[in-house]
Amino acid sequence: MYTPKYYKNEDLDEILAFLKANSFGILVSKTEKLLATHIPIELIQKEDKKWYLQGHVAKGNPQWNDFKNEEVLAIFNGPHSYVSSSWYDFEEVPTWNYIAVHVYGKIRTTTEDELLTMLHALVDKYEADSKDPIKLENLSPKTIRQIRGIVGFEIEITDIQATYKLSQSHSDHNYHNVVDELAKVPNEGSKEIAQIMKKKRSK
Repeated sequence: MYTPKYYKNEDLDEILAFLKANSFGILVSKTEKLLATHIPIELIQKEDKKWYLQGHVAKGNPQWNDFKNEEVLAIFNGPHSYVSSSWYDFEEVPTWNYIAVHVYGKIRTTTEDELLTMLHALVDKYEADSKDPIKLENLSPKTIRQIRGIVGFEIEITDIQATYKLSQSHSDHNYHNVVDELAKVPNEGSKEIAQIMKKKRSK
């Protein structure tokens, strides 16, 4: 991923927290052509202290046929927003502020037992705030049989590239003015970017 030095984030703890909070990603692989699937992809650390990504795809998705220790790319996007150059004290072109993380690694398909463990963890994570959370173990055998229609995968991470484009190259005056203006924009992405920028420049 092209990342100018101003915007490169190498704070691993911050990046890992971002991946955990923004786990709906795009899995990209290439055989004869590029294939991409939009799916939840969970970050985990195993006993070997290495970091991995885990997920699953439908068996009807041809992408999984090439999950044989090949290199893949998982893309994760955070909030983003248009930035008007009218918010600067000098003439400049408009731009876009955003957070994006690219994760590279070697992929393999999982065993059925590994897949079940992954699914239990996935459901428990996203049901945690539900009024009446479901548990996989409480579903009927008929419903659970649908698991036969999916394939689990695990990616051993080999590289992480993170871009946090947040007006870092600007003066404090322009930086804080962008924060103030973003906070006024009526969409959640702009407000999220403003909050992140406010915390970062205050460090």
